[in-house]
Amino acid sequence: MQGLQLPTATQVDSLLELVGRVLFPDVFGSGSESELQSRLAAFIDIVLKAQPQDITPQAESSTAAVADVSMNGRPAPAPLQTADDISREFMRRLPSIGKLLKADIEAVAANDPAATSHVEVMCCYPAFTAMLHYRVAHALYELRVPLLPRIITERAHERTGIDIHPAAQIGPAFGIDHGTGIVIGATAIIGAGVMVYQGVTLGAKHFTRDSDGHMLDLPRHPIVEDYVTIYSNTSLLGRIRIGHHSVIGGNLWITHDVPPYSQVRQSRALQQSGFVDGDGI
Repeated sequence: MQGLQLPTATQVDSLLELVGRVLFPDVFGSGSESELQSRLAAFIDIVLKAQPQDITPQAESSTAAVADVSMNGRPAPAPLQTADDISREFMRRLPSIGKLLKADIEAVAANDPAATSHVEVMCCYPAFTAMLHYRVAHALYELRVPLLPRIITERAHERTGIDIHPAAQIGPAFGIDHGTGIVIGATAIIGAGVMVYQGVTLGAKHFTRDSDGHMLDLPRHPIVEDYVTIYSNTSLLGRIRIGHHSVIGGNLWITHDVPPYSQVRQSRALQQSGFVDGDGI
């Protein structure tokens, strides 16, 4: 690895800005597809050389909103490709990435009366920044690119406070309102039309270790089916399933399955008269 210069934050920002210009020239100004492919290939070449023996087997992407991942672990990685091969395949997938992002933008705008236009969402909302980074990083993750997908999503994390692992599977029309503090783990599966608010965590409840004490990379994060809304500061933990068209209230800690068309809320607050400051709760 000596002598290799990994992409800097500024370079990653510039790359994602170029992706935005290629996909949305009417908003961000035109961008060159050939320049994007060339710059991406250069980054991929660097990370391939930096980690030639350190590619973790990765989960296959699934277009099914609620498809599960095998409990036997992740499939073996595909044979290593060249940076040019990977960048060409990424460019072939770019229109699909753009289509997903348009659905994400529409979901945000449709769920926030303060949003006056799709352009406002793209220019002012952290949801768009986070999802642009995630959608690009996830495509690279599917193409078995090491390290770079994490660099990209961590850059979004720094900029927005939204932490989405590139391995997570997120369906179309994913809406984020506000967004700060959202955490979505690597094996989470999210269906279509899901809406989440700030502070939501899709995390692990516990980890499984092998006989030597090493943690196993097994499915450990929630499955959220289509058209679920999750309100602020709620934690969904473990390999649980939240049924479609459910509404999960705020400030909850959920470690069990929730059937479709459910509404989960806190109990009503208990109010007591005669409280004396300092007596405790």
